[in-house]
Amino acid sequence: MRELSWEELAAYRARVRGCLLGGAIGDALGFPVEGLSLGTVRARYGPTGVTGPVQDRTRRTGLISDDTQMTLFTAEGWLNGYRRIRAKGISGAEVELVKDAYLRWLDTQDFDGPPPHDGTRHRGGPLRGELWLYARRAPGLACLSGLREGRAPDPRSVIDGTPGPVNPGSKGCGTVMRSAPFGFTEGEPRASFELAARCAQITHGHPTGYYAAGAFAAMISHLVGGEPLGDAVRLAMELLAGYPGHEETSAALHRAVDLAATGGPATPETVESLGAGWVAEEALAIAVYCALARTEYWTHRTPIESALLLAVNHSGDSDSTGSICGNLLGARHGDGLLPPHWLALVEGRAVIAALADDFAAAVHPGERRPWEY
Repeated sequence: MRELSWEELAAYRARVRGCLLGGAIGDALGFPVEGLSLGTVRARYGPTGVTGPVQDRTRRTGLISDDTQMTLFTAEGWLNGYRRIRAKGISGAEVELVKDAYLRWLDTQDFDGPPPHDGTRHRGGPLRGELWLYARRAPGLACLSGLREGRAPDPRSVIDGTPGPVNPGSKGCGTVMRSAPFGFTEGEPRASFELAARCAQITHGHPTGYYAAGAFAAMISHLVGGEPLGDAVRLAMELLAGYPGHEETSAALHRAVDLAATGGPATPETVESLGAGWVAEEALAIAVYCALARTEYWTHRTPIESALLLAVNHSGDSDSTGSICGNLLGARHGDGLLPPHWLALVEGRAVIAALADDFAAAVHPGERRPWEY
């Protein structure tokens, strides 16, 4: 990997931070309205629906859901794997390390605080000590049941459209919403795709579920490398098309890209034409559409704010589509363009930013400081 200039390093770090923080903003926007019909959202919040962060059923604002929780544990697990690769020059343990991180997330769903160390390998790592993560926020059933099986796919397995051994019929969006960090290693979109696809199979075996996760990770890889959003989506779709059994995922993405290209008014109704986001390909398609489309539906809003609002105002899995859209936008634009008045409300934002910085430092550890040039 070539050494980056100071400007390139700063841009890369900002994109990694933006990806995690943007996803958390979208998650927090969508969590209070997850599963509500569009009609109910409009009746409760006004004719344009949610226009910013709102209170959830506990009357708190800015809480993240299982989407951001699992994304953070993905980052922790893959960071452990990446550091091992850099230190020892060998790979092969990263899927198992991500599975261990997901088991730490499972502890946060099963316990009120960190369980005692009992010799179990997975009970370590800094995130297990973050008490705010010990909250059950509508976790996906396939994520829970898949992790309780405690299995990980062979890291050398071929990604060929064969159903995985765990929940082979499941293609829920839980594969996609947690997979952005697999793209953080910059410049290796195929490796990001395949690692995300394998780690998706820890809980979901349906090929569409793991292909959507792979395509998303490839998009993030292109974005943190500086590609424009449209090019990142196109390149990920071209990569996806080379894998057997990609058609369902590809078709959903083509619908999203074509809909955005029409230039027509981007409204919650157009979002709903792509589905509800409960399954992987629909969640990714909705997020991609909202990130690409131009909308004037919400006046006096920045393009990023409008895209995030579009991603959560629909009758479906609003926190997941908001989270994925936020990951894409943050990875494209960096954390500096995220709405600060929304970010200030996000639960755990300091921990999220620190984890992003740790990942960026691991990927480019030897860069010279500006005074060294």
